[in-house]
Amino acid sequence: MPTGDGERETPEWTVAVRGLAERVLGSQAADAVHFAPLGRELRSYAYEAAGGVLTVSATDGVSASVGLHHYLRDRCRLTVGWDTELPLPVTSLPDSPRRCGEARVQDGYYLNFCTFSYTMPYWDWPDWEREIDWMALHGITMPLAVTGHEAALYAAYSRTGLDDRAIRDFLGGPGYLPFQYMGCLDGFAGPLPASWITRHRDLGARILDRERAFGMTPVLPAFTGHVPRAIAASARAHRRGWQGFDTWVLDPADPLYTRLCTEAACAQAELYGTDHRYAADPFIEMTPVDADPAFPGAVADATLAGLRAADPDAVWIMQAWPFSYQRDFWTRDRVAAFLDAIPDDRMVVADLWAEYDPQWERLDGFSGKPWLWCALLSFGGRTDPVADLRGVPAAVDAALAAPHPPAGLGLAMEATRNNPVFFELTADQLWHRTSDVGPWLDDFVDRRYGGRGDTGTLRTAWRGLLDTVYDARGLRIFPEQYNGILTARPSYAPVHGGLPELRADVARTLWYEPAALAAAWERLVEAAERDPGLTAGPLGHDLVETGIAFVARVADRYHLDAVAESVHRGAGSGPHLDRFLRVFDDLDRMLACRPEYTFRHWESKALAWAAGPADADVLRDNARRIVTVWGAAAGGTLDDYAGRHWSGLVGGYYRDRWALWARGLDRALAEPGGAAAERELQDELRYRAEQFLREGPAPPPADLGDLAAESRRLFTAYANQADALAQPPTDDNHAHDRRGAR
Repeated sequence: MPTGDGERETPEWTVAVRGLAERVLGSQAADAVHFAPLGRELRSYAYEAAGGVLTVSATDGVSASVGLHHYLRDRCRLTVGWDTELPLPVTSLPDSPRRCGEARVQDGYYLNFCTFSYTMPYWDWPDWEREIDWMALHGITMPLAVTGHEAALYAAYSRTGLDDRAIRDFLGGPGYLPFQYMGCLDGFAGPLPASWITRHRDLGARILDRERAFGMTPVLPAFTGHVPRAIAASARAHRRGWQGFDTWVLDPADPLYTRLCTEAACAQAELYGTDHRYAADPFIEMTPVDADPAFPGAVADATLAGLRAADPDAVWIMQAWPFSYQRDFWTRDRVAAFLDAIPDDRMVVADLWAEYDPQWERLDGFSGKPWLWCALLSFGGRTDPVADLRGVPAAVDAALAAPHPPAGLGLAMEATRNNPVFFELTADQLWHRTSDVGPWLDDFVDRRYGGRGDTGTLRTAWRGLLDTVYDARGLRIFPEQYNGILTARPSYAPVHGGLPELRADVARTLWYEPAALAAAWERLVEAAERDPGLTAGPLGHDLVETGIAFVARVADRYHLDAVAESVHRGAGSGPHLDRFLRVFDDLDRMLACRPEYTFRHWESKALAWAAGPADADVLRDNARRIVTVWGAAAGGTLDDYAGRHWSGLVGGYYRDRWALWARGLDRALAEPGGAAAERELQDELRYRAEQFLREGPAPPPADLGDLAAESRRLFTAYANQADALAQPPTDDNHAHDRRGAR
């Protein structure tokens, strides 16, 4: 490797970064970008431009990509986000003096097992190529890489004597594979199509080749002790610990545990090679089957023994989520006993929800283990725009100032493509310290829209978002606490004594002034009307998210009004019910204007992987199931977990459920306690869910305008409710219709 700044050897990573430059800038502009090595110990870059030529020197391919991106941000006022239209409109490269950058931490971690179910299950190579470019441009060095892992498991279990059908039955549906890898379930929503295994083996290899070409260190999955029942004669326990799903796990003392761990790692290395980093979460949301404090350590010993037999340099990456999710079990002493059983150089702990519930503080920096500060925010791919933006830099600074600071920062969302401002800000902390989010946001807005549109109007809009939905300080943004009525499962419980709780739920989602959010929304609508072409890019995404933010709160209040009106009048009919149901139709029209906010887009991506009718049946079921009932149609704890405001769900599936609720409201009111009406409603909801799984969504709304027009229509219909939303919900508010209500 070169040791000096002046050495001009061509680094191996140049080919990958040059390809990225061509995709981002177009071939003509990319021809004027040169890359060179930079001899530094810490990840660094330097760029300078003169006479239309840009030179980026860097220690590695990711740092070179970051350097290119920072030049585009700083000198061209352009950025590459998830929904930026590429190539960027760059016709020349402006001059720049030499600028240098150095990473604040060694690694940038990326993804969560769940992301591969909630966002990426049906991606093809163009999707992944774009995503890997995004990773490189944002400083990601350590991505979780699970695509194609089923091929490794298939090979490993074949060596135990299991036949093809038994293995594919065990692996289950393709949309649920990451939960299988974590040991949460098996044999669900399958069988896994044989064609899927072959095609994703090839896709997984291609993903890893590209990530490694940038110099990234991918993290591959590892064995968790979870096995098919057919070979589980010596299984430690029939585990019933996750959302009602039954699984079988081996006793770590059983030699088969270590053998299978080794077999899986060896099969994976044969297919994909290795970078010596392995993700395994044997206790992700399931307490150990043995309460003995020494038992988790025994699992660790068996896991590491199996990995090291396959790869002597193996390092285990484990998510700290169990320590937060099951805090009652994972006491400080239990965690310490578990971590102390593992050599410090053999484990890295990912503090998964550190922006809200940091475990590094509670657990003394994870007993000396290297660890990663990660932001989660997005559970299940929910589309609600919400975050505590101002809290991110302070939380990162506190971690970096700790006696045992993190080795890296990470984005560990359960799904991507939502709340991009939050994840852009978090990724920025890898290379920059943000002392004041306000100026950072102004720059973000300028770059996000590429200098197009009315900059003052757009900045004002985003300052309004910063002071409303993105000022969720102290809010636990978790599905059980933050779940609007639009995507909630209907029930008559609030009709029978639940009004105070319902009022509290409505109030809890409005910690800001609704009028400020309405004003921000209007500024975005105005920007879209002045330059309709902007809606094809990031502005279209921002318009949809902001519309969801406001209209979802209107729906919460309209539902509360309808319940209160019905209770007071003793009848389940009236203007409040009608206007509540109308919200679903109106919002659905706006959502239908943006493909990624339509259910049909999701389903079509799934069906593209079908090699025949049988495959299509499994893929169609998986795509429909995971974003609605999740598990069985009978309704479990994960029902509506994904909570997505998508066209086809909002105006179809969700509206139909609330229409069933409205139809039975008279009976529920007339019946003391409403138990029979509730049972009948839940039966009807189960039937509706089964119907959706069979038939899918209704056709999209007819006669749609463009996104700017539909956003204006929605704004005109509902923004006048801002003052009403600001009033605390009381019985007095519900005694009559509100002024201006539709």
